[in-house]
Parts: sequence; C-alpha cells; structure tokens
Amino acid sequence: MFPAVGGIGLASNQASETVNSVSSSLVQSQVPMVTTITDKDGVPIAYVFDQNRFNTPPKAIADTMKAAIIAIEDRRFFEHNGVDWRGTARALMSNLSSSGSALEGQGASTLTMQYIKNYMLYAVAQNDAERAAAVESTPARKLREVRVALQLEKQLSKDEILARYLNIVFFGHNAYGVASAARTYFNTTPDKLTIPQAALLAGMVRSTTEYDPVEHPEQALARRNVVIDEMANVGSITPAQADAAKAEPLGIQRPLTGLTNGCVGAGPADGFYCQYTLDYLATVGFPEDKLRRGGYLIRTNLDRRASDIAKRAVVAEVPTQTVGIANAMAIVEPGRERHAVRALVANRDYGLDADAGQTSYALPSLVQGFGAGSIYKIFTSAALLERGMGILNPVPVMDAYTSRVFRDNGGPYTVTNAGKYRNGSVTLQTALAISPNTTFVALEDRLGKIDPVVDMAYRLGMRQSLNHKDGQGRSIADAVKKEKRGSYTLGAEPTSPLDLANVGATLMSGGKWCPPTPIDAILDRNGRPVPVAEPACEQAVPEGLANSLAVGLSKDDQPGGTSFAAAQAARWNRPLLGKTGTTQNNRSAGFLGATPQYSGAVLVWPDGSHPAPICDTTPPRLCSNGDIFGGKVPARTWFDAMVPLHEGLPVLPLPPTEPRYMTGAGPNVPNVIGQGENTAQLILERSGFRVKRVVSASDQPAGLVAAESPTTAQPGDEITITVSDGSGGQRSAQYSPPSADYSPPPPPPYRSPHRHGRQTDGGPGGPDNGPPDNGRPDNGPPDRFGG
Repeated sequence: MFPAVGGIGLASNQASETVNSVSSSLVQSQVPMVTTITDKDGVPIAYVFDQNRFNTPPKAIADTMKAAIIAIEDRRFFEHNGVDWRGTARALMSNLSSSGSALEGQGASTLTMQYIKNYMLYAVAQNDAERAAAVESTPARKLREVRVALQLEKQLSKDEILARYLNIVFFGHNAYGVASAARTYFNTTPDKLTIPQAALLAGMVRSTTEYDPVEHPEQALARRNVVIDEMANVGSITPAQADAAKAEPLGIQRPLTGLTNGCVGAGPADGFYCQYTLDYLATVGFPEDKLRRGGYLIRTNLDRRASDIAKRAVVAEVPTQTVGIANAMAIVEPGRERHAVRALVANRDYGLDADAGQTSYALPSLVQGFGAGSIYKIFTSAALLERGMGILNPVPVMDAYTSRVFRDNGGPYTVTNAGKYRNGSVTLQTALAISPNTTFVALEDRLGKIDPVVDMAYRLGMRQSLNHKDGQGRSIADAVKKEKRGSYTLGAEPTSPLDLANVGATLMSGGKWCPPTPIDAILDRNGRPVPVAEPACEQAVPEGLANSLAVGLSKDDQPGGTSFAAAQAARWNRPLLGKTGTTQNNRSAGFLGATPQYSGAVLVWPDGSHPAPICDTTPPRLCSNGDIFGGKVPARTWFDAMVPLHEGLPVLPLPPTEPRYMTGAGPNVPNVIGQGENTAQLILERSGFRVKRVVSASDQPAGLVAAESPTTAQPGDEITITVSDGSGGQRSAQYSPPSADYSPPPPPPYRSPHRHGRQTDGGPGGPDNGPPDNGRPDNGPPDRFGG
C-alpha cells in the first residue's frame, strides 16, 4: 500500500539508520524513572526524579487496566503487526489533502506506535525543540513510527509492548506511567485497579487536561463511562459489570497522593541526611541529573532510631526556632572496612519555610563558618605522638605563653587560657582533659611549624574542612600553612560537624580512616547491584598511636574534665574518648565523643545574618558577652543523645594502648656527658634542641658535661647541660670541634625512658617541675579560646 509515498524518504539510508537506532533504544527501554532513597532497613525516605515513573512488569498490571486501554485506544492490538494499515493509510491520505490536520486521527496510531511517540517525547527529547519534534504532525514522523513499530513487534511480545506503553504514558498531575497514576488518584497499586478505576485512567490518555478528574470531574466521568462501554462492546467485561462500574463515583482521593520530589520529602529530621547522600553521590560518579532519570534504589546507612534520638537531643538544648543559633550533630559508626554515617540532624528542620525555622542548607555535613575550638588540640597531640611524645609525658602549663615560632600580624603571638591554671606541668592526658591553650601552642612550637598539625588533621578525617575554600580561593589547609597560623590548634577554622565525627571514628577504628559514607548499596532499575567508586580506607596513623590517643582523651568526662558536669547529669557510665572546644569570644562551641560503637560530634554556632557570642541561657541566645563552652550545650546534647542510643549495647573498654605512645619513644636526646661544653651544645642544637648551661661542682674535669636533663624530649625543647667547674677533678680537656659532617645519631630502640635525666654519679635527677596532675572544669571566663 505504500509505494506511492516512497519519495518521502521511507527507504533512505539516513531514515534507516534513525529507525534502527530508535528501535534498539526502545528495546533497551531506558525511560526516566524515579530513584528511591531508603534508610538502612529499606524504608523509603525520599524520591528524586524528573518524571514520576516506576516500572511495573506485565504480570503486575491488572487485566482490567490492559483491557481498558486496548478497548479505547487500539481494539485490534492483538491482531495487527504493529501497524493498523487501514487506519494509517486513511490518516496519511487525509493528511496529504489537509496539510497535516488529520494525521493523528482516524485510528492512525496503534498502541505500539503511540509507545514509540511517547518514548521519543519522554525518554529521548531533552529540550523544547526536541519535544515539539517528537509530536509534530508530519508524514515523516508517522512513517518513522510505522517502520519502528514493525521492527519492535518482531523483538518484543504484545504483553511487553502493552506494559511498556502503560509505563511511559502521562496520566496528568505529575503521574507518569500506570504505577504512579494508580497511587496518585487511588492510592493503590496497578495490580489492584478496578474496572471503573482502570477506565478512568485509560480515558485520560486522550487528553489529561480535558478529562482531568480534579478540574473537570463531569467530563472525566463521562469519558470513563465511554471506556466502560467500549470494554463491554469488545467483550472484556459483561454488560452487567459495565452497568455496575458506571454506577460508581469517580472515587479519586482528595488530596491526590503525589510524590514529593527531592529531600524535602524526607522530613524535618532526615532531610539533612538525604541532602548529604546526594552531595556524596555526586562525588562518586552519581550526579543528581543521573539519579533523576536512573530509577536507582539507594539503600543508605541512615538509622532512623539514631536520627530520632539525636533530633530530640539537639532540639531539647536549642529549640527549632531559636533566633540565630544552630545546633547540629553527626553520628558515625566506627569500623575498619567502612565508616557508616548513621545520623545527621540539626535543631533547624529541613525544609523551605524559613519563617518556620526551616533550611535546606546541610548544617550537619557541610563546612560551617565557625570553628570547633580546642577539639583541634587532638591533632597537635597526634602529631607529637608520632614524633616520640607519650600520653603520660609531662607538658608545661602556664598563664600566658608567647610563641617562639609563630607571629601575630608581624608581632608576638601570645596566648592565654580560658580560666586560671596553676603554673607547672601535667601529663598530656590531663592537658587534653583540662585544655589549657598555652600548653598546646607551646607544643606546636616543638614541631617547629604548623604543617604537621594540619597534615595530621587531614589524615584523621578533617578532609572536607581543610579542602574548603577561603575568600581568596585557597584551601583552608594551604591558607593555614602559608600564613603559619599558630592558632590552628585552638580550632578557629571553618569546620564540618561530620568531619569531626569521622575523626572520632578513625581513632576508634585503630587509626583506619574511611570516607564517612551514607551508602550501603545501590541497585539499578533491574535490581542489579551497582558498584560505587568510593575512596579506599587508609591507615591514617599506626594503630598503637590511635588507641593510645583514644585513652589519652578518656578523662574529659572525669572529675576535672571539661565535660564532667554534662556526663554526670546524663548518668553516663561508659568509657569514651572526648574533647570539648570553644572559640574566641564564645561564638561557637563543640564536643567530640566516641565509644567503640558510635562517634558523634556536636557543633553550636550563630547561623543568622548577624553572628554574635552565645550565652548559655535556657534557651541559648545571642548576646554581647558569651559564656557558652563545649562542656555546656554541645556536651549536654551529645550525652542526651548517646545515653539512649547505647541502651542495650554492651559496655566496651577502650582499645589496648602501646607503651611507646604512652610513655614516649625512650631516650632520644644525644648523650653528651663527658663532651666538652661547646661540642655538647653543637651536638644538641644540630639535633633540634635548645641548650641551657649551668655550672656545678663535679668530679668531671672542668669544662666537660657532667649531667644533662631531660633525656627524652621533642625537637625545640630545652636541654639543660651541667658543666663541671673542675673542683675536685682534673684540668679541663682541650676543646676539639666536631667534624663538619656530623649528624645526629638515630634514636635508640625503645626502652623505658628516664623521666629525669642523666648524671655521672648516679644521683637523683631534677624534679618533675610542677604540681601533680590536676585541672579545673570548663566553666571559667574566656580569655581567648577554651576547651
């Protein structure tokens, strides 16, 4: 019947290639579908889509639906080979005589051809011009559909073609495909559609506007009844069934059951987790536009119980509509194979209504413009442990300290403490619990530069925070190193709460860093697992260092520790690692705590347009003289969440320590006893130490070193050498300078360190130079930064 239209290009090579391409694509059938995001138990929390469509296999579509669409759209569907030749020829002849106005009428399009048109419209077209071309009334488009339909019917069964048509066609009110339509209008599934329900949907295909049951219920009812009559005419139902079906009302639900697109649908608590999931997926090969069309099932690591508990805790301390103050919490489960993110919450509700205290900004996971204060002292401590210090080694405490390494705008960099501390020394473990600022800036000086501290922070988990760009386009890491910011240990830099929580997870995982992942598994539209190219886990620090540092941080909730009051109030009774932090002028505060089961971080900061210090009132408020500390709102939030979260879990001890990281790496100061004074000083200085000289009576010849202290120290520490005055001894030995190629000896193998020093006569060394370990809670007035 078609030789007369051969000149239109039916047999052209170009047309043939187009037809083959479309046919192949149709067989693959990659139509846009909804991506579903679930919690760890598989319960949906959100949907992401361009078109609200779910795939339904043929056997899951009710026979009533199939019969209704065939009766009204293509009653010879099971008889033709994809093309209704009589109807198509009639339409073509009418079109040629009427400039295209009749091409779509007169029974021209079979369901197979309609499927092709809808596929080109909804699956292939990417812009308005392509969408217009997909439905244009031209002989060329119609003939292309004819050729593709003939090929398609050779490759797919009738039942498959019918199901694909019902899955792609638009039913109005953002419902694409029969599954979404059944849910939207009747809150049911395609396999349960009744005769009147199926007839209503089938009747809408002709015009979703004219037969809209919400806007035009009378027209929709009349059209539904026409479909029911056609079903009876072709024998799909009996006349009695038809009469009963027509007697029923439209029966659509009010309001319609549509899907909320995006993370707003996850709700006020879990929207933040949903947003982090999308942000994370974009970094591992799943940008949002891919998700919006891909039809994936994304099972996350979200623990709804943990999220609900944490949400209650953050709101209890800082109510949702508190003006200008955010309270966010992130919870990560430690592990050597992965760090699963279990909860991301904030006192703000996730949503679009700012007047109701809602926000779509990912408060718990993104880098915030405020720091976490003394929590960053963890990184200074870890850097020093790596260089030989021990958790139980003494460190100095003083009221004020002026750095020998770092400067402040070209002048001296002097720090003070948030409160009063006795001058002297305490162990590093106690210093972490009572958090004197002066101690940790002095410890930074021992490292000689800030780079080791920044690098350690990155390794342990502060990766997003350190990659964050400042106002000059530099990463925070580069800016801190370039400007030699000695204040880094005091935690003034922009911080992500999730980064902090992942640091705790790294320490509780034997030093194994893993990306904080929200993803448990991804399945494609066919239910097959999809690999995710996540960053590999890394051994950030030796296991012994991580374990020992965890124990070093275990006194924060004990008497004298900065979170003791909050722990007591919550009746906390488990071992933990913990660290509080407060930034200058009490503008932000945080708490990081971890057990072997969970690591959590809380950050409180001013999130409004006019940031100010925060006062620890009920509820907290912005003020001119802040008094919030990490041991207050942040610690209380953490314990209020973690006590119920740990209910029913075994009480686990902290991991076993390693002596080298507890008591230090053993004597590492070169033994210069018996050397001449100048030679000894040169040896020590070339080894990175400062030298203090005292003269004392000794049996050694005059001018020789009789004693030195300490024998274990960090680069930059002061070593005292006692030079003999020769009384009772021989004449001074002649000075001989060391050779020019002298280099410090390597550190000896580990052995128990001498706590005090070396002497030639075996007498006692110098005192520990300070009071016994003691401290004060984190409740004093701020001078600069605090714990």
